[in-house]
Amino acid sequence: MTLPRRLFLAAAAAAPLPLRAQGARALTLVVPYAAGGGTDISGREFGIGFAQALGRTVVVDNRAGAAGHVGAVSVARSRPDGSTLLYAVSTNIVVNPHLQRGDRMDLAEALVPVAQTSSYQYLLVVNPEVPARNLTELLALIRARPKGELTYSSGGVGNANHLAGVLFSEAARVEMEHVPYRGTAPALLDVVAGRVTMNFSSPPPAIALIREGKLRPIAVTGDHRIAALPEVPTLAEAGLPGAVITGWHGVFAPASTPPALLEGLTSAAQAAAASPGFAGRLEKEGLEPAPARPLAEFGAAVKAESAFWARKIAELGLKLE
Repeated sequence: MTLPRRLFLAAAAAAPLPLRAQGARALTLVVPYAAGGGTDISGREFGIGFAQALGRTVVVDNRAGAAGHVGAVSVARSRPDGSTLLYAVSTNIVVNPHLQRGDRMDLAEALVPVAQTSSYQYLLVVNPEVPARNLTELLALIRARPKGELTYSSGGVGNANHLAGVLFSEAARVEMEHVPYRGTAPALLDVVAGRVTMNFSSPPPAIALIREGKLRPIAVTGDHRIAALPEVPTLAEAGLPGAVITGWHGVFAPASTPPALLEGLTSAAQAAAASPGFAGRLEKEGLEPAPARPLAEFGAAVKAESAFWARKIAELGLKLE
């Protein structure tokens, strides 16, 4: 049984960092989804190396709700003392704030990046009983059925799986019914159960199910195949040229965190992201290392993505249900 909270203990002999001190209290790393999804799997593996690099205990805390917005906002409103950080998927920061009706918090401004930890593409997977073995057959099936009959699931409106489905539908010029869930794991399991047709999943929770024959992969959504499933074509290879849909994971802190403290957190996070254990887990789970670029460049990219999605959401008329 996977527990929502888990402790990662670091040895006192960890690398000397300004924020490490004997008896320092635990750092809480908030994962804004239920346990078992792609972000949770990645975040827990990252937490092991992060704790070792910091020389202190790291607690992974699952705070699910509103497609990740509940956990993300809780970190933005937390004390800027380095004790609470967010392990985010891209949509938490650049998409979800533009869908919220209440707080209107711009998380691209309310949070600052500590480090990017991965980049990834999505896996288009279907229930094995679906009579389509490749993208051409799947698109033909969607177009032959009544509008909205075929469904795709996600971890909630504004979730990464949802937006990947939106961009895919737009690129392929098809219409499918979106079925939101509270988290990626239940959304994917209902595809396995046959209650939903397909899912645009981040690789970690889908790969094991593919290998067990419980899901059929149709395509990956990036511009190259992934090492974990080299036989699965890209959307372009499968017949949908120009369609590239990718995401990332990253660590964020409240915006007013002191620069000196952020520097220490960044050093530890980058060390954890570059560790052989984390790199090996990324490859196993179908994720990829973050690109080598300055932190300021990543921060600028986050704000540019946020501006893009602000326009795109208005254009598509997306709203929380």
